[in-house]
Amino acid sequence: MARRTDSTRTHPLSRDEIVGKALEVIDADGLPALSMRSLGAALGVEGMALYRHVSGREDLLEAVVQHVLDGVLPSLDPELTATWQGYLQSLAHAVRDVAVSHPRVFPLMATRHPAAAWLRPPLRSLAVVEHFLGTLDRLGFEDEQIATTYQAFTSFLLGHLLLESLQRGAPGGPADEPLDEGEATVPNADGRTDVDRFPAVQRLRPLLSRDTADQHFEMALEMLIDRLEMTRSQ
Repeated sequence: MARRTDSTRTHPLSRDEIVGKALEVIDADGLPALSMRSLGAALGVEGMALYRHVSGREDLLEAVVQHVLDGVLPSLDPELTATWQGYLQSLAHAVRDVAVSHPRVFPLMATRHPAAAWLRPPLRSLAVVEHFLGTLDRLGFEDEQIATTYQAFTSFLLGHLLLESLQRGAPGGPADEPLDEGEATVPNADGRTDVDRFPAVQRLRPLLSRDTADQHFEMALEMLIDRLEMTRSQ
């Protein structure tokens, strides 16, 4: 069967359709199977037609990550989110659902350059981070407590869910190297991150930017040992 061309499509190509098809390709065949040419073929257009809607593969991959993260907040359980404990539980399960549903996409969330060093994976969406910070603020957390909780919670999610995605078929090799394709860029400098629409992020950015890796590793290790000790004593 001959491949369709751009002129034979029954409806106009859109960015949303491109991103959705890219997600399908990655879910089915993995990230190495995704190229602008192969994606164009899957959509029935020439690969160059995609550049009217995405600036390159980097832009496309960022859009795929954002697409799957867009489903996190709507899936939170409203009955649980009245307390901070319930909120963390609901959010953790919502992010885990992404890792389980899209194990070959989750490493993109975990390893690609975030927009700023403090925008920690896998919560790499400003909208999700703003919701997280604002919710803990509303529930009575002080700024220091919010920053500490954010850093510890993301470390917990990243460690558990990256391992789980690998067990579910995600590739275990090094992160995909950025490609200089079109005019796509990988924003990874805090100074280029526009947070004007995210007041909680803007207020807490200095606290979130601190290097607390050592403390959180020790905290997670202590919590693991405490949990194992509790299990042994039962």
